[in-house]
Amino acid sequence: MTQPTGPRPRLDVRGAVDLSGLGRTPAPAPGGPPAASGGSAFVVDVADETTFGQVVQSSAQVPVVFVLWASWSEASAAVVTDLVALAGEYAGRFLLARVDAEATPQIVQAFGAQGVPAVVAVLRGQPVPLFQGAAGKEDVRAVLDQLLQAAAANGVTGTVPGADEQPAAEPEPEEPPLPPLHQAAYDAIERDDLDGAVAAYTQALQENPRDDEARAGLAQVELLRRTVGVDPRAAREAAAADARDVDAHLVVADLDVLGGQVEDAFARLVDLVRVTAGPERERVRVRLVELFGVVGDTDPRVMAARRALASALY
Repeated sequence: MTQPTGPRPRLDVRGAVDLSGLGRTPAPAPGGPPAASGGSAFVVDVADETTFGQVVQSSAQVPVVFVLWASWSEASAAVVTDLVALAGEYAGRFLLARVDAEATPQIVQAFGAQGVPAVVAVLRGQPVPLFQGAAGKEDVRAVLDQLLQAAAANGVTGTVPGADEQPAAEPEPEEPPLPPLHQAAYDAIERDDLDGAVAAYTQALQENPRDDEARAGLAQVELLRRTVGVDPRAAREAAAADARDVDAHLVVADLDVLGGQVEDAFARLVDLVRVTAGPERERVRVRLVELFGVVGDTDPRVMAARRALASALY
């Protein structure tokens, strides 16, 4: 598994597989599930509602695991990579459906996901939330084992068509070790010690100010630290009530970035720059630049927001 340099919230599988809502078995999709992508019968990309419907229908025969991801999220990339590898290892005992959260927001809404990565299974047409956020490969394997046990108990024991024709999965190449301070930050995040992760990334930047991975990791951990214990509804109500409430709008922008609504977050803060002045305006500008670092300087949305910020400032 690729070792991310950014934050990885702990996987919590307590109550992950709850079949109390399973009900009527949907009609099977004609001809089985849609054709897979990426050279594997075990993986399919869901790009529209038609494909989504077909994949859901196939859950009458085989468990379907949906992974909601976004291109800006390193955690998404790691989870998707691990799930693709596990789909090969399990040899068709479940179908992996990849969903680009930004390209298909209606599917994200259908699952009620609050951020990415998010992983939701479907059995007999009914959603079974598995986990949200980053997770280690072995933790994901444990969740899949629980899911398959639950599927068997409910008569969903089929395999993906064409599974017998798949070649044996190649072993994953070993990943190079992380630099010591990056590993220290990674380990701190695994312990839910965000302060320790900040300290490690800060030290890495002091030793090498051009360490872009440490800078991105620090920005991501700071974002997580700022949003711990935040009441999203209260923050959004406060921001809606006052277009100049800087504190409320900064919190909502943080929440939007965490939830994948990157453009909304950037537009909110650019608009706030236009209606503020002095120290308050500088606070907004600094936060916006920090969020640019979370998303990534080469992301097209960041480049567009930089132009909008320059226009708002000058």
